[in-house]
Amino acid sequence: MRKKFNVPNTLTLIRILLTPVFLFLFLNKNIPNHFLWGLIVFAVGSFTDFLDGKIARARQLITVFGQLADPVADKVLTTAALLAFMDLGFCSIWIVMIVLLREFTVTSFRLVATSQGVVIPANIYGKLKTVSQMVFSLVIMLLAHLADVGKLAADFPLATVSNALLGVTCALCVISGAIYLAKSYKLIDFSK
Repeated sequence: MRKKFNVPNTLTLIRILLTPVFLFLFLNKNIPNHFLWGLIVFAVGSFTDFLDGKIARARQLITVFGQLADPVADKVLTTAALLAFMDLGFCSIWIVMIVLLREFTVTSFRLVATSQGVVIPANIYGKLKTVSQMVFSLVIMLLAHLADVGKLAADFPLATVSNALLGVTCALCVISGAIYLAKSYKLIDFSK
């Protein structure tokens, strides 16, 4: 008999399912306060990331599914935000490219390590990268909402502020990715 999903894994799945809802709301100009609705859904998705890890550790519900799916769910949600920002002119394509390159590379190494029974934990820079990306995305969404409803000056440099914030995340991506790959190189057998 198959076991049902536990609470942390269910929260991970909810984060993935919220991603298209976030994109639909955030980018749909026909919905009043669409930036605000997108922000709310993104905030709920981000909160599930905090909550699933906390519950998994507290109740000892850490599973292989959770270890693999949780970071993927994070990447799905945060990448959706980056793509939305790029679509709206709030984010440089180069930031998106660097972030995606890091994410695909680290995920590939993580899968290889897992197939060899090796667990390479995320480093503090990787956690800071994810937190900064979620927090900065929320700030950008809030600024977009305020600009949309006329609460910011018409000449407020939203794209410049957005790119500066996401540039910090991009730097953390590079640092955390380099550290992760260096650890992986020592632990993974690349001859297999």
